[in-house]
Amino acid sequence: MEKTNNAVTIIGTLGARPAFSHAGISEEYYTFPLEICRLSGTADVINVIAGRRLMERTEITAGCRVRVSGELRSFNNKSGVGNKLVITVFAREIAFTDLDDMNEVHLTGTFCRAPNLRCTPMGREICDLMVAVNRRYGRSDYLPCIVWGRLAETAAQWPTGTRVEIDGRIQSRRYIKVVDGVQEEKVAFEVSVSGISPAEETEQSNGGP
Repeated sequence: MEKTNNAVTIIGTLGARPAFSHAGISEEYYTFPLEICRLSGTADVINVIAGRRLMERTEITAGCRVRVSGELRSFNNKSGVGNKLVITVFAREIAFTDLDDMNEVHLTGTFCRAPNLRCTPMGREICDLMVAVNRRYGRSDYLPCIVWGRLAETAAQWPTGTRVEIDGRIQSRRYIKVVDGVQEEKVAFEVSVSGISPAEETEQSNGGP
């Protein structure tokens, strides 16, 4: 994968036909779920956003197998409906493929809050991170990441403001939240980290919106 500050490559199967998402200044955007199987057989369902012109070149529909290249994006949802932090893949390229499922992410960003080290009920250490990844025009994406085992112990020692390079995959995780006494099933998205290290000082910004 090309070493930019935000690069995603995913291969999977469309779980539904693309649907209109929103309109920008000069483009309409559509969204679709991409189902990506892990080696364990569990499927992560990742939401992808793509511009209309890109969608028209590929004419994808439910059941298609595609390769998507782009960036991992975050959006602060203020509507009060659904998750407050919405995580999607912004597609730069979409192509049909018959290759096996793939889920790869590379990020270069900065800790925007202190790492949170904790343990699972089975005693395995986990470190929760929030990483700010710069875009153009002074914007940033705020991306939740989770680190396991010895890497978690290492990452927990780095303070807020530490710049890091991260390799991993996007995962979707279901959980139960109690709202007004009623249990609701929610889905959280995060980067499951396979590698993390301090970054060099030079950072490359991505183009586009």
